[in-house]
Amino acid sequence: MPDALDATPYDALLLLSFGGPEGPDDVVPFLENVTRGRGIPKERLKEVGQHYFLFGGVSPINAQNRALLAALREDFAGHGLDLPVYWGNRNWAPYLTDTLREMAADGRRRILVLATSAYASYSGCRQYRENLADALAALEAEGLDLPRIDKLRHYFNHPGFVEPMIEGVLRSLADLPEDVRDGAHIAFTTHSIPTAAADTSGPVEGHGDGGAYVGQHLDVARLIADAVRECTGVDHPWQLVYQSRSGAPHIPWLEPDICDHLEERHAAGVPAVVMAPIGFVSDHMEVLYDLDTEAAAKARELGLPVRRSATVGADPRFAAAIRELILERASAERDERVTPCALGGLGASHDVCPVGCCPGRAPRPAAAGADSPYA
Repeated sequence: MPDALDATPYDALLLLSFGGPEGPDDVVPFLENVTRGRGIPKERLKEVGQHYFLFGGVSPINAQNRALLAALREDFAGHGLDLPVYWGNRNWAPYLTDTLREMAADGRRRILVLATSAYASYSGCRQYRENLADALAALEAEGLDLPRIDKLRHYFNHPGFVEPMIEGVLRSLADLPEDVRDGAHIAFTTHSIPTAAADTSGPVEGHGDGGAYVGQHLDVARLIADAVRECTGVDHPWQLVYQSRSGAPHIPWLEPDICDHLEERHAAGVPAVVMAPIGFVSDHMEVLYDLDTEAAAKARELGLPVRRSATVGADPRFAAAIRELILERASAERDERVTPCALGGLGASHDVCPVGCCPGRAPRPAAAGADSPYA
């Protein structure tokens, strides 16, 4: 086996995701998990859950994660990487704490974590690290030997993440009627977050006016738009827009919303729009409802042709990218020279989240970072 496929010192990979309901009876309990501590009444959760009930109470995220697990295992086996892959969720079965308990029982001592979020933000990174710390604290209270946990760096600009999205936008453009294709605008979408959370995303030195969250998305959008221009010869106008806003209306969140953007583009005489959900790894509920349902309905109301490009999902190029990131991090841990793979102008993200990176509203322990209480 070539040394390049040596994952030492790591002995397992943990796929860490958000989780989602898998039937109507799961919806409210799932939302209770998501909103725990916020005092939201059950009746309000039932209203929010209507998005899920439209799809039989089933979020696609768990099926997407199963597909990604299969793709990772197939890729690892095909390339001789002997690294078992586990799966745990923040808000639904299989729960993170149960999975870490299983990994500890299996003797896993050095674990790499792949979070299904490609960008820096509190909800996309630090909150996962806080959940890891909570799970480790639970195992510690049970008297178990704790594994050491590291988290893979942000992969928003890795070729294996970007290239499938370029292909998806090209397919969506090709699917538009020929008479509107060249004039189509591209709306790169991601999850809206409070502007205060965006401004403090990433390391402290980069805080301010959107922080790393907005900057990283803009870098990916430019990469895709440039690649589309090179492939088609057409310079399609584009904009980064947002979706899936929640929370109190008086708190500023990132804008414009995708539906407002469609109205603005239509009023400006744009003949068509491709919606490209670059902020999402897979077609989970925010994509199916906010884009395929709500935004698509707005486009029909306007008479505006739209197409929605695919997310990365379980694309083999993404699975290969994860393998490369694992080997990159393992080499660095062995103090071997390594050249991180990254496209665009920002370069490769940090391996270890520094102190003050993506802070939450209240200080909480977070694992897999420079401030981790679990070395």
